[in-house]
Amino acid sequence: MTPLFDSTALAGKRILVTGGGSGLGRELAIGLAMHGANIYVCGRRESVLKETAQIIKEKTGSETGILTCDLRDPEMIEAMMDKIWADGPLDGLVNNAAANFIAPTKDISPRGYKAIQSTVMDGSFYCTLECGKRWIKEGIKGTVLSNLVTWVWTGSAYVVPASMAKSAINNMTQSLAVEWGGYGIRLNAVAPGPFPTEGAWEKLNPIEGASVGATQSDQIPMRRYGKMEELQNLVVFLMSDACEFLTGQTIAIDGGHHLAAPSTFADLAKLSEQEWAEAKEKIKSASERDKKMRSV
Repeated sequence: MTPLFDSTALAGKRILVTGGGSGLGRELAIGLAMHGANIYVCGRRESVLKETAQIIKEKTGSETGILTCDLRDPEMIEAMMDKIWADGPLDGLVNNAAANFIAPTKDISPRGYKAIQSTVMDGSFYCTLECGKRWIKEGIKGTVLSNLVTWVWTGSAYVVPASMAKSAINNMTQSLAVEWGGYGIRLNAVAPGPFPTEGAWEKLNPIEGASVGATQSDQIPMRRYGKMEELQNLVVFLMSDACEFLTGQTIAIDGGHHLAAPSTFADLAKLSEQEWAEAKEKIKSASERDKKMRSV
């Protein structure tokens, strides 16, 4: 794909990508760095953060700030922001860190619900608040971009906690765009359709029977998955100074998926109890592997 923006489109901008060590977060961090941004990535797995930093170094020659942080803990977030600000203020925040898995809602434990809600909703809010307070105090025109899903408009069965949490961040985006607009602070969001990444797909499409409208390319009007360059181009534009009048918006980039339906996990109603049990084991195995890699 031909590059849409100059490599200096984000030159001088300091941007934090939460959950930037893997999946879409890694791709967004790479895309922002390739357009001149100075990147920080945070997450709970130091090893994957280092891998991302190495990739960015190889592609751009620039260093990446690595911060281990549990976004469910507001005190850790405050300490992380203090550490970043000690070197200079951020210009942008990308709320990307997320947690999700498919499951019948009747089977979700309070602990499972809390794990998703605290990472997606609470973590995004605390990070946004910590940046916002500093920007307002220092008179900085900051930019917040949140990585959401099209279920914020439709809801989705079998991923109810994540759908609820992402919808809350959509509301935060709209609300703070109004409240903080006078400070020159912009808040927007993107809602990607299927952009397959290894970590997410293991929990959203763990077995053959779990491949339904939300994860099938043939259910997308354009008959293909999204390309990472396409998502990177949109994010670079939204984080740049090229659209300072654009705020409070959530932009779908899904090839028309949510307009055509089915773009949710509703068809998982066809899974048998045995298939759900198999899916649960696959998801559990992936989660246990991730836990062993965490640094915090």
